[in-house]
Amino acid sequence: MNLRRLNRITHRDIGYLIAGLTIIYAISGIALNHKHDWNPNYIIENTRFKTDVNITRENLNKELALEILKEAPGTHEYKIWYFPSGDVLTIFVEGGSVRINTRTGEGTVERISKRPVFYQLNFLHYNPGKWWKYFSDIFCVALILVTITGLFIIKGKNGIARRGAILTAIGIILPLLFLFIY
Repeated sequence: MNLRRLNRITHRDIGYLIAGLTIIYAISGIALNHKHDWNPNYIIENTRFKTDVNITRENLNKELALEILKEAPGTHEYKIWYFPSGDVLTIFVEGGSVRINTRTGEGTVERISKRPVFYQLNFLHYNPGKWWKYFSDIFCVALILVTITGLFIIKGKNGIARRGAILTAIGIILPLLFLFIY
């Protein structure tokens, strides 16, 4: 078997092997690139409400907190309450919190849920554990191998000696230019 054929076979087989993981990393990478535009991991919903329950630091107990939760929209599984500052009361519930201004009675129910698919993909992208770290390292080595073998698949004027060299140089210069500018 000659070197060109071995190169093509290596490129093809490693490419097939890492195709799924490449797509997962690409999708989660796009989502994480835009985390200032949206939350790629969680859906956060806020609903406003008003309560007439008389709430003070002195009279608040679990029973009064449960009474407040009955007035808040939705169903809530009580966890604990506390006053983070001044007249603001926060009651933690399963999957979110209820925050109330005790002076005005105005409140907000915040519900937090995992964003389907993206949460799981991003979990992998964040490198969740020791073994996944090693798996990711192997994946990175496989990407390097696919890239290097890909450089030598085509020969002639469209190969690495001409057009391929120009495009590869552009692919190296663009990120360096970006680093230089920013």
